[in-house]
Amino acid sequence: MDLSMRHLLAVAAGLVVLAASACSAPTPPRSAANPSATPTGPTALLAPTGEHPVGTTILHVNDTSRPDPWNLDVESRELKVTLWYPTEQKDGERAQYMTPKESELFLRGSKIGGVPDDTLSKTRTNAIKDAEPAGEKLPLVVLSPGFTKPLSSLTSLAEELASRGYVVAGIDHAYESHVTTLSDGRVAECIACDSDTDPGFGPRVVQGRAADVSFVLDQLPSKWDGSGLIDRSRIAMVGQSMGGAGTVAAMLKDSRVRAGIDLDGSTYARIPKSGFSRPFMFIGSKLHVPGGSDASWDRDWKLLTGWKRWIAVKDTDHQAFTDIPLLGPSLGMKPAYGALPAERGAEIARAYVAAFLDQHLKGQRQPLLDKPSSRYPEAQLCPEQCRQS
Repeated sequence: MDLSMRHLLAVAAGLVVLAASACSAPTPPRSAANPSATPTGPTALLAPTGEHPVGTTILHVNDTSRPDPWNLDVESRELKVTLWYPTEQKDGERAQYMTPKESELFLRGSKIGGVPDDTLSKTRTNAIKDAEPAGEKLPLVVLSPGFTKPLSSLTSLAEELASRGYVVAGIDHAYESHVTTLSDGRVAECIACDSDTDPGFGPRVVQGRAADVSFVLDQLPSKWDGSGLIDRSRIAMVGQSMGGAGTVAAMLKDSRVRAGIDLDGSTYARIPKSGFSRPFMFIGSKLHVPGGSDASWDRDWKLLTGWKRWIAVKDTDHQAFTDIPLLGPSLGMKPAYGALPAERGAEIARAYVAAFLDQHLKGQRQPLLDKPSSRYPEAQLCPEQCRQS
């Protein structure tokens, strides 16, 4: 379903959401989709709930062993990596959510008009820029965003995990997003968007992302001064949409990734018929339920032979587990009638992602993952509970 339609940032009654998993058609400008909406002031991301203050820093790594798969004018693959981690520092300059230029290009690429170009650069984050890392031998979580989305769209989740004692390494996959700022300050736009209806596009993207992940894991020890914090025997990956599809591909390629989560992404990498035994969890919107229009999860569920879970969250859309709904008010977007409130969607995503990682990287059993929860009744355990409702 992801790639049979062109990618868009669909507005459901004014809320910025996606109607498909990765590629769809452009939505009309905000003024046409919801002419009565009025933008509010700058958005503040939800505060992390863990016990640690959060630091963040940016790295740029360059894989000279392969050409960029999208930009034919460059001979190597440059990646922007954003790290979030625990720190003891409580005060300092907060990291930018986006630069003004990044905000401008993201809004333009997403067909969102009627607000100042720099709107998203005013979003308030919780992480302290270039703070000193603290802790020792912490698990590492790799984050990968949806197609056309910058990594910043997963900032709230990244800050939450870092506050709970994880190092998070998020990857901006250059030329697959509306905006990626490169090491020399140039802003790379979405060249891959020109190819998203080509046959085999999905498999091509996820194989590239798997290579990106392996390269970043190779580079972290030498490129980041705080890499001594990382316990390299405890690595997981979490991806949204195309990033979730890339999680499957990365785990099949690289045994260092011990566990993975797909947040509402149709999958493309084929699991061997012999099965795949590392822990894996699907967390999906109403778009991803057993027997639904996207058959990839039904197919892969049968081939997951180890610990596995499939969570479907009621009244959610494709972007419910990202920052996009949280940013809606600053963009003048109204929530769709009956949609799960943005803060609640973020809370559920945080709870289930953290529970999975705590169980599989920290060895802390999480009853939340074993049965329906009265605290999160919107989250259904599939396939059985989904079919009953």
